[in-house]
Amino acid sequence: MITAQTLRDAMLSGSNNLGNQRQRVDSLNVFPVPDGDTGTNMSMTMGAAAQELEAMDPSSATVYDVAHTAASALLRGARGNSGVITSLLFRGFSKGLKGKETADAGDFVEALSKGVSAAYKAVMKPTEGTMLTVARLSAEAAKEKYVPGMEVRELWDVVVKEAADALAKTPEMLPVLKKAGVVDAGGQGLLCIYEGMKAVFDGQGIIPAAGESRPAEARPDADAAGELELEDLTYPYCTEFIVLKEDKKADSLKLRAYLESIGDSAVVVDDEDIIKCHVHTDCPGKAIQKALEFGMLNKIKIDNMWIQHDVKKKAAEAKARNQEAVEPTEANGFVAVAAGEGVKQLFLDLGVNQVVSGGQTMNPSTDDILRAAEATPSHTVFVLPNNKNIIMAAEQAAKLCKSREIRVVPTRTIPQGLSAMLAFDEGREPSENLLEMTKAADRVGTGQITFAARDSEYDGHKIKEGELLALENGKVSFTERDLKKAAVKLTRALLNRETSFVTVIYGQDITQEQAQEVESAIREKLPDGVDMALVDGGQPVYYLMISVE
Repeated sequence: MITAQTLRDAMLSGSNNLGNQRQRVDSLNVFPVPDGDTGTNMSMTMGAAAQELEAMDPSSATVYDVAHTAASALLRGARGNSGVITSLLFRGFSKGLKGKETADAGDFVEALSKGVSAAYKAVMKPTEGTMLTVARLSAEAAKEKYVPGMEVRELWDVVVKEAADALAKTPEMLPVLKKAGVVDAGGQGLLCIYEGMKAVFDGQGIIPAAGESRPAEARPDADAAGELELEDLTYPYCTEFIVLKEDKKADSLKLRAYLESIGDSAVVVDDEDIIKCHVHTDCPGKAIQKALEFGMLNKIKIDNMWIQHDVKKKAAEAKARNQEAVEPTEANGFVAVAAGEGVKQLFLDLGVNQVVSGGQTMNPSTDDILRAAEATPSHTVFVLPNNKNIIMAAEQAAKLCKSREIRVVPTRTIPQGLSAMLAFDEGREPSENLLEMTKAADRVGTGQITFAARDSEYDGHKIKEGELLALENGKVSFTERDLKKAAVKLTRALLNRETSFVTVIYGQDITQEQAQEVESAIREKLPDGVDMALVDGGQPVYYLMISVE
């Protein structure tokens, strides 16, 4: 029988194993655009559950308590589509263990089946060859091979083996995976979780998170000001530097002893040519002066941790105040997801109440969106995800919200979100507004220019890492080396007979001069009667976002 303690440890082990292999899972993303990254999203989602599980006392809990705690944290911490699907799998799994103090293999068969059912129901158009397939086939194999009296350890061997076999078949189910020569990233992430759980069921204990077994002194950044409370900081200055040794036989122990005499958290790592030092002290000058006796210094870094702590604390308090739940007093309100100060200001100028930081490479969690909606003083809150990988998290936030009604406008890009806001009419009913805002978003042609994050062959295009990548309504259109040429070509591809306005939003990696050159190049090619605006969006990842209406 599996106890609460064992299930808790298995979940923690699964989270750690996924976290350890996060980059490997990220590398399987087929789409060459810098992405929210499947491994990162799933790892952060599982991390939310691990945090809650570590805080609970399993000695007085049931397996359902553990499963329910994990499922609730997963749902609120879900990031990206892969994170949401992970949360739904474990939410169904939790329902399968409802009322159970302990669980046997038969209970796990039922729980896995309910997990798969919950995930498939939540996805409007399930695609086979993804993590859904891996979850389904492994659950079906568990049901097929289960026999009364079977141990959970034996059953989980079946689950892991079938999950691995199903994962290996995903390229045959999805041609895009086969062409890229990879398996499904979400399926790989799920297998990592299952394999981490298996270690506990096999009696091997929790797989440690990467770096957990390293001694504290080998992790000088582990006690940075952001991680410690102010009362734990005896000395204000975090001082780091590298000594370029003049004498290869210099005794670094003497330097360490001195640093320990003037501060704490001293770390001295001696190499053949250098000595790397870290110390908390109120006399950084003395530390540096002593180090000069051993050789020249490089990469000197001194931070006032008291100030860092104060700045971080004030920022956290300001964020908390801004996202405090409020009573609804107005009819309609708005939450938008956006990155870049210029883009955020555009939404605020259009009447958005709360802007959640996020987008490509930084998908906000379900809870981030939920808290923003609850901080909006309105009975109906329209949420604009502005990214296809954030829509599911927004939809889960809508299901969790009890204090007001959340309507998710399925916007996939920033230009779509802006057009949706312009289509809102206070005189309409919420359902009518949702329809009209969605229609307005669908009428917008969106072009995006970014860079290729990896070599790939995608959708008929051979793509080299670092090339400019032009996307037309979310699909790869072409690659280019010259930004102006790419902008003109993409804009012309988006134009149609009804086009009356073009907006170019330039990102944080583009200078104003470059942006103006792009603007001039595009204007020269625009048909008569088409107006154009240039906006400093400050967004990351995308050099240019082009809206055609």
